[in-house]
Amino acid sequence: MKRLIVLLLAAGAATMLRAQTDNALLWDRANTAYVNGDYRAAIERYDSILGSGQASVKLYYNLGNACFKSGEIGRSILNYNRALRLAPSNSDIRYNLTIAQSYTKDNIEKMPEFFVLRWLRAVRTLLGSNAWAWMSLGLLALALASALLYLLSGRMSLRKTGFYGAIVLGTLFIFSAANASIERGEMFDSSHAIVLNNAVPVKSSPDEQSKDIFVLHEGTSVEIVSRLGAWCEISIANGNKGWIPASAIEVI
Repeated sequence: MKRLIVLLLAAGAATMLRAQTDNALLWDRANTAYVNGDYRAAIERYDSILGSGQASVKLYYNLGNACFKSGEIGRSILNYNRALRLAPSNSDIRYNLTIAQSYTKDNIEKMPEFFVLRWLRAVRTLLGSNAWAWMSLGLLALALASALLYLLSGRMSLRKTGFYGAIVLGTLFIFSAANASIERGEMFDSSHAIVLNNAVPVKSSPDEQSKDIFVLHEGTSVEIVSRLGAWCEISIANGNKGWIPASAIEVI
C-alpha cells in the first residue's frame, strides 16, 4: 500500500512538473510571437496557458496587450480588468485599460458619486487584498501593544500615549481590515462583465421578440443584475437596465 501511495505521488509530481514545463515553453513562445507581431499566435498560446488552469497578473496583462494589438478591444478590456483585480495598484495596467476603453463606441455618462466614496475607493485600490490584510494584522498588534501600555504603565504620560494610540491604531485596523475584505470580495465578484459582441441590442424582456431599448457595443462594461436561462438582466453606468443574451458578454 505504501509503495502504491509513493508511486501515485511520484506520478502526480511528474505530471505537475510536465505541465509547468509545457506552460513555460508556451509562455516563451507566446512572448516571442508578440514581439514578432504575430498577435493571433500569441493570443492562442496565452489562452492555452489559461486553459491549463494557470493565471497571473502578467498573463492577463500580456493577453490584454495582444488582444488590443489585434483589434479585439472587448477582450483586451476584459483581460486588463482581470489583471487589475489581482494588482489594483498597477499603474501600467490602469493606463492601458484607459487607452483601450477610449476605443469603445459607447459614451456612457456615469451616475454622480459622493466624493467621499470616490476618495475611499481610490485609497482602497492603492493596495491589494493581501497587502491590506497584512497591514491590518500589524495594526492590530500595535493596537494591542498600546492597550497593554495603557493598562500596565505606572506613568501617566505613558498611559495617555497608550490610550490614544490604541484608539488611533484600532481605528486604522478596522479601516484596513474592511479594505482587505472589500478587495477580496471584488476579486471574486461575478456580477461585472464586458460586452464582447460588436453590437448587441438590449431588450425590454428576456425574449428575442421583445422591444429593443438601446444598443451596446464591444468593450462596454455592464453589471449583471439577474439571470434567466440564456439571458442576463444588466445595468450600465448611467443606471439604464435591460436584457441581453448571456453569450454576448463575459464575466470579469
